[in-house]
Amino acid sequence: MKAIHLAQFGIDHLRAVDLPTPTFTDDEVLVRTTAVALEYHDLLVIENRLPFGIPLPHIPVSEGVGIVEAVGSRVTRWQKGDRVMIPFIGRWEAGRNTPYNNAWRTGFTRPGLLAEYTVQPEHTLVRTPANLTDEAAASLPVCGLTAWTVLIEKARIRPGQTILVQGSGGVSLYALQIARLCGLRVIATTSSPEKAERLRELGAETVISYKEYPNWSEEVRKANGGIGVDVTLDIAGTDTIAQSTLSVKEHGFVGLIGLLTGLDLTMNFIPLISNYVRLQAYSVGNAQELGDFVKAIEVNNLQPVVDGVYPFDQVKAALYRYKSGEAFGKVVVAL
Repeated sequence: MKAIHLAQFGIDHLRAVDLPTPTFTDDEVLVRTTAVALEYHDLLVIENRLPFGIPLPHIPVSEGVGIVEAVGSRVTRWQKGDRVMIPFIGRWEAGRNTPYNNAWRTGFTRPGLLAEYTVQPEHTLVRTPANLTDEAAASLPVCGLTAWTVLIEKARIRPGQTILVQGSGGVSLYALQIARLCGLRVIATTSSPEKAERLRELGAETVISYKEYPNWSEEVRKANGGIGVDVTLDIAGTDTIAQSTLSVKEHGFVGLIGLLTGLDLTMNFIPLISNYVRLQAYSVGNAQELGDFVKAIEVNNLQPVVDGVYPFDQVKAALYRYKSGEAFGKVVVAL
């Protein structure tokens, strides 16, 4: 099978290789990968910027979709030709995550999806939404699911609330779309006038330039009648967490989901204590939650935002596009 190997760290060291097609057991499914979406943590793996080692050689990239190619003799849920989404945490079917589940992370502890075929467990594959192409659906298993579970399961958003969406990365755009589906008012931040207009087209009522207003929490409050918002998802970590916590109202929710600017959190705890702010770190979700998200996508015909689709032999160009920070929506590689 065709695959992309990381033999040395760095985008330029990615190489196309031919590998044996993986074998599968009676309880497993062989999936032919059709499209993958790039994530920030893929860059961290490829550039060796994570605090734990990734053994080389390694097949990178953590989220994508495919078509069932073959099934084991005891598999009952799937058959050849089914369109499926590939799980990031392949053992996590439902409920809370566990150390056992967490030991299986696609693109980290397991080979990633820049390969023609992968072997997956039966019970955490989830059907691809019928209203989406594979390229559109490629960013659902990690990026989309993170936004869905944090907002629906953890923040428990409800109609009439206000959310602050930070930037125009994949999770933030999914958060905007999910919030609009659920009847929330959206305030957004960006540094680009062009992206500001696109955020408005997606449903943001107010867009604030964080470049023009470094203390953007003050502008968020002005835009919301002088009080903080109900919910925000912090996507950058070190440089944004203080402003995120100042942007929410009493009993507001801050989801910690990103680390674009660093891993260390330094902030004044007084606003947290005095305003009873809830901070929740979270990542992705389980197969049951992804199934719920699929139903919402189909009923509402939600269409993920895709910046561009690159062929398999242009994966380096796709990664550099993603790394540039200029993309609006997901960067996808089609196999």
